[in-house]
Amino acid sequence: MSVAEIALFPLQTVLFPGGRLPLRIFEQRYMDMAKACLRDEAPFGVCLIREGAEVGEPAVPEEVGCIARIVSWDMQQLGVLQVVARGEQRFRILERRVQANGLAIARVALLPAEQDATLDAAADLCARVLRKALDTAGDGLVEPPLRYDSAAWVSARLAELLPLSGASRQRLLAMDDARDRIEILRRLISSSGQ
Repeated sequence: MSVAEIALFPLQTVLFPGGRLPLRIFEQRYMDMAKACLRDEAPFGVCLIREGAEVGEPAVPEEVGCIARIVSWDMQQLGVLQVVARGEQRFRILERRVQANGLAIARVALLPAEQDATLDAAADLCARVLRKALDTAGDGLVEPPLRYDSAAWVSARLAELLPLSGASRQRLLAMDDARDRIEILRRLISSSGQ
C-alpha cells in the first residue's frame, strides 16, 4: 500500500475509478489547485462531503475517495475553469490538514484495485441495463473503453448513473470486491422491475 499527499476536492458526488467527472471551478483555492495539477501533471483527490458544503468553509470529507486526474480543460469565461477529470484509484485518508486558503491537503493510502470478476455481458442484468442506458444517452457519458464483461467497470458505471443517494454511492465505492457490488446493484435493479 503506497502513501501519497494530495489536494482534496470534497464534492456532493462520488467518483469511481474509470469514471468521468466534469467540474466547473470558480473558487480561488480550487483554481490554484487545478493550475498546479495541470502544471505538475499531478492528480487530486475527490471525496464525498460528510459535513459542510462545496462552497465556502472547508467541508469534512468521507475517508474513502478516488484519485482524479484532469484530462481536459477550458476557460471560456474569465474566472471559471471547466475541467473533465478521470477517476483513477481509490484511497483512504490517513490525515488531513487545511491550508490558510481553505484547501485541504491529505496524506492518503492508495487502496489496491478491487477484486474483479468476468460477467457474461449478454446474460447479466447489470450489463444489459448499463448498455441500454449508454446506448440511449449517446457518447460522452462514460470514458472508453467500454468493458461490459467486467464486474468492476459495470458496477462502477451503474453506481454513477443510477438514482442513488450519496451515502449509498459512498458505501459502494468503499467495497473491495466488485462481485459484492454487482450483486447489490443486481438486487436493486431486480426489485425496481427493470
